[in-house]
Amino acid sequence: MKKFLLSAVCLLAAALCASAQSINALEDGKYSISVGETTMTVDVAHGAKILSYKIGDDEVLNQGRMPNSFGSTFWTSPQKEWNWPPVAEYDTKPFTAEVVGDALVVNGEKSRFGYSVSKTFTTDAKRGAIVITYTIKNESDEVRQVAPWEISRVPNDGVLFFQAKVVEPANNMTGLPFEFSNGGAWYVMDEARENRKINADGKGWLAYCAKGLLFVKKFQDLKAGQAAPAEAEIQAYANPGKTFVEIEEQGAYTTLQPGGSVSWTVRWNLARTDLEPVPSKALLKQAKKLAK
Repeated sequence: MKKFLLSAVCLLAAALCASAQSINALEDGKYSISVGETTMTVDVAHGAKILSYKIGDDEVLNQGRMPNSFGSTFWTSPQKEWNWPPVAEYDTKPFTAEVVGDALVVNGEKSRFGYSVSKTFTTDAKRGAIVITYTIKNESDEVRQVAPWEISRVPNDGVLFFQAKVVEPANNMTGLPFEFSNGGAWYVMDEARENRKINADGKGWLAYCAKGLLFVKKFQDLKAGQAAPAEAEIQAYANPGKTFVEIEEQGAYTTLQPGGSVSWTVRWNLARTDLEPVPSKALLKQAKKLAK
């Protein structure tokens, strides 16, 4: 009888664990990845962009309708190689998708710059997190240098923060009014009529808090000299008006031989918080705990 009960408990625990994590194909080339209460939606048919990231029904990513104003995307760095607009093969063209075990694997086409991009989405049930591994492959016949770059757009509301000693204006734009207090660098969202952007050397994480949600991204902490030219480990861009803010991070600038590739992983955590979206030691502590 005891063995029977123990077996039943083990089966129930396994079933609950399995139901806590799932990957599902949706309509129109979209997929959902869920872990616990958290769900991410990926649009494989359009650049494998992350369209949504929510806990329950509460969304953290911007849902704007204009191009380059919503969701989360991935580009190669430095930007000076391709300038603007974003490279279609990374940002808007269809990817192929395959569910491999507990992972969603998507692959993009080769661009005119000689790179192809793939993304692997998995879950971390212990942390309640979704983990994304980006891979850039050099499909040219030349030795190339490149860095990975994730760009996530959030509403212009709340506070963006991380740990850094210096925040500098970037891309010949005006900087953002960061405050250095309570052990962090803080940008309380504001409005302006101009494009503004900053570069910063952080500590391998950044966070955004608004409307009872705390969004934390964990990634490689770059050493001095590892970022691509004129780029940085952490970046933030504020679009004019009450629109959206891009919270961005980059990996190391890497030399790739023909046929070579580089992979880079970012862990996304989303949690509810009772703390106000203002600079405070308590908010910094909560974000650092999620970033462990």
